[in-house]
Amino acid sequence: MARAATTSDVFNAIAEPQRRDILALLRRGERPVTDLAQELGITQPGASKHLRVLREVGLVKVRGAGKQRLYGLDARGLRPVHEWVGGFEQFWNDSFDRLDTYVQDLKQTRQEE
Repeated sequence: MARAATTSDVFNAIAEPQRRDILALLRRGERPVTDLAQELGITQPGASKHLRVLREVGLVKVRGAGKQRLYGLDARGLRPVHEWVGGFEQFWNDSFDRLDTYVQDLKQTRQEE
């Protein structure tokens, strides 16, 4: 089965670490591409390519502000990721419950010694 193109699938889009870094920066508010590139230590064309991918999968929105284009986070696009990760919540809860039981048993054993 072929993988979905990066530009059509949010999972593939966020697999790139610099794109995740861009999303993290945009949590603080809208930013022009030049600010993002400088903060990440990449070229402006490189940042623009990442922003294009993020925009195409619905994670970033853009608006004009005078001569600048400001990019902002559209976290609604992360819903599929949130739902997928949420499916593992029961696994982690069960794991932590088992760990808690083990720690309590260990404490009880030490108190009895």
